Amino acid sequence: MNAKLLLFFLLTGSVLTAQSVRKYSNEFLNIGVDAAAFGMANSVVATTNDVNASYWNPAGLMDIEDNEIALMHASYFANIANYDYLAGAMPIDDRSAVGFSVIRFGVDNIMNTTQLIEQDGQINYDNITYFSAADYAFNLSYARNVLLIDGLSYGVNAKVIRRIIGEFATSWGFGFDAGIQYKTDRSGWRFGAMARDITTTYNTWTIDEDEYSTVQEAVEGQNQELPETTEITLPKLQLGVAKTFTVRYDFDVKAEFDMHMRFAETNDIISTSSISATPSFGFEVGYIDLVYLRGGVGNFQNVEQFDSTYQVGFQPGFGVGFQYRGIHLDYAFTDIGDQSVALYSNVFSLKIDWSLFR
Repeated sequence: MNAKLLLFFLLTGSVLTAQSVRKYSNEFLNIGVDAAAFGMANSVVATTNDVNASYWNPAGLMDIEDNEIALMHASYFANIANYDYLAGAMPIDDRSAVGFSVIRFGVDNIMNTTQLIEQDGQINYDNITYFSAADYAFNLSYARNVLLIDGLSYGVNAKVIRRIIGEFATSWGFGFDAGIQYKTDRSGWRFGAMARDITTTYNTWTIDEDEYSTVQEAVEGQNQELPETTEITLPKLQLGVAKTFTVRYDFDVKAEFDMHMRFAETNDIISTSSISATPSFGFEVGYIDLVYLRGGVGNFQNVEQFDSTYQVGFQPGFGVGFQYRGIHLDYAFTDIGDQSVALYSNVFSLKIDWSLFR
């Protein structure tokens, strides 16, 4: 079976056989954005302060001084899946800012070979068709300073989710996120919190029963019954504390520790029946606001081995960045899953400050 078609069945098995409330749902929204953040193992909820704050913590949009745009592309699973991101943000006034972003995670040109063999046993290559399985997220952000507390800001996201699995099924989803940041300019400490899917995110699926019937027998023992058409994403919480300081006037060092929590039992190294958590740590060393070196580690998981024992897996990250006259180019070399079973990915992102054109 074609590798892309196999990946499709794995995805549909995890998405369409959902119960009403799922432990893992809309997981493409948990990958993250921006190579700079990947280089720090996604430990940025307290320090994010540019256009990418629209994803990580919308409260951080209050630090942008001019219009900004950001782009990112990454390929996963040996270039089978493509992950793309586009965002823009702008200040409204001294007390508020807005942002907008689009995320797409998709597997394209999947070869559908379920009708390759006809009823008489003959192979007919003309029966091969192609389709795509893609997830989209459209995110609108708003941020505002708290007038009575200096250094405190909050932000909210309203997101629309569109998921398409060829002609077989489509869905629409809606949800909200909320975040806060607090910074102390003199000491360099920053604190942040980001709550995703605070009202739970609700997805409604529409399934083409005629198309679905053509793949019900494609994998024995799977996809035999029409799946449920509703999917609810549980809330998640990310907390962070960071410190920034200067060394010899030339070097700026930023370090952040985050805790990522789900309100469900998972393979995180801290796990109970009602809540799970995993830590992450990242750092960034900048030289005269021109060149940046980043590193981090996170996503600590209890990974089951072949002998039924468990070992702790983790997700390392490494990155570099370059900034010149409003152009920010960043690169990250990161493991998208457990350090022993997943492939490393090369991620590039670009950020442009609109002041470049003034």
